[in-house]
Amino acid sequence: MAVLKITEFPERVLKQAGEPVEEFGAELERLVSEMFETMYAEEGVGLAAAQVGLPLRLFVMDCEGLRLVAANPEIVSAEGAQEGEEGCLSVGKVHAPLRRAERVRLRAQDVRGEVFEQEAEGLAARCFLHETDHCDGVLFIDRLTPLRREMVKRRFQKLRKWR
Repeated sequence: MAVLKITEFPERVLKQAGEPVEEFGAELERLVSEMFETMYAEEGVGLAAAQVGLPLRLFVMDCEGLRLVAANPEIVSAEGAQEGEEGCLSVGKVHAPLRRAERVRLRAQDVRGEVFEQEAEGLAARCFLHETDHCDGVLFIDRLTPLRREMVKRRFQKLRKWR
């Protein structure tokens, strides 16, 4: 296995909607294993294919005891509201407060192509939404107010200079 390179803002692949996953087999299983390895190495709770430079509708997550692979994810329902800090491996782990739904139902395919639905609350629900956004070419900073978005971008750019 290999730890993959994290694609950072403002790379174009992060802003484009991913292509559907159509091939399920050994190659996808290897990619998913490498994505999990990368996510753990970077101390993340979720990682989308776009974040490793691949324009695919695919993410992995391991959050609040919920470990899953989601190919071709879609949000079936979202209700309630929660306010919390959100960050992203592609934005230098810079955090900002963001309002998201409290309870979310996700429909996706697993690594074998089997369709499943999963419900989550709290941080896991936030992860469903955040990673599905990546599959749609949306970054969490796109959901911030213009002022807060600029603040996050400046902090990220400053961090990049110090690496």
